[in-house]
Amino acid sequence: MPEYIDAGCAYCPSPVRACREGEGDRRGPGFCPTKIDPDVIDRAVARLDDPFLRRAAQESTAVEGEGYCQWTRVEEICEFAKRMGFKKIGIASCISFLDVAHTLSGILESHGFEVASVCCKNGGIPKEKIGIAEDQKIRPGTFEPMCNPVAQAEILNHAETEFNVVLGLCVGHDSLFFKHSDALATTLVAKDRVLAHNPIGPLHLAESYFKRVWGPDRRDEPRKKPADPAIRS
Repeated sequence: MPEYIDAGCAYCPSPVRACREGEGDRRGPGFCPTKIDPDVIDRAVARLDDPFLRRAAQESTAVEGEGYCQWTRVEEICEFAKRMGFKKIGIASCISFLDVAHTLSGILESHGFEVASVCCKNGGIPKEKIGIAEDQKIRPGTFEPMCNPVAQAEILNHAETEFNVVLGLCVGHDSLFFKHSDALATTLVAKDRVLAHNPIGPLHLAESYFKRVWGPDRRDEPRKKPADPAIRS
């Protein structure tokens, strides 16, 4: 059996995807998580004994099944929150998405939710506060407030929101928000200013219009190829 350090699901051949049907000793490739980290998987499943986590898993799965290819993500958010019994929802928005946040807030309120919302530039703190130089600004020589995702999370924590929705936070800022949010959180919009917020575009066109996304060390296979892939065709 070949030795792998990390799971490599991204390299699983399309005819296989053994986890869709249940794993077996001779089904998944050598880099399958069930072969790399079976104990981790068992421990993760055991965590669903926690009543809140189990309910979240159950309700999200039920929403997936009932609304599959029928409900928009906005509808899924509303339905999941209702099934979880949430009363108060938070919106963490990029300042450029406040018009969209206004509409989302109205939709959530129309479903009976209380809503708290906070934009990324809250506090109006200059970027210099975190060590940003003039030539690192979008518009050097002008006042530019830093994005403040940790404060967004803490403000919504203080508001005791039960479920938070992210609207267009920048890469990294969204990460800081998720790290500090006490409530479960989901993304409604992933920002991509170049592609009208359709960030998956370069992945679909990586062999044509967006070849530029590839780095100098491009490879198409796992770093360690299995001597015996143990794949059922």
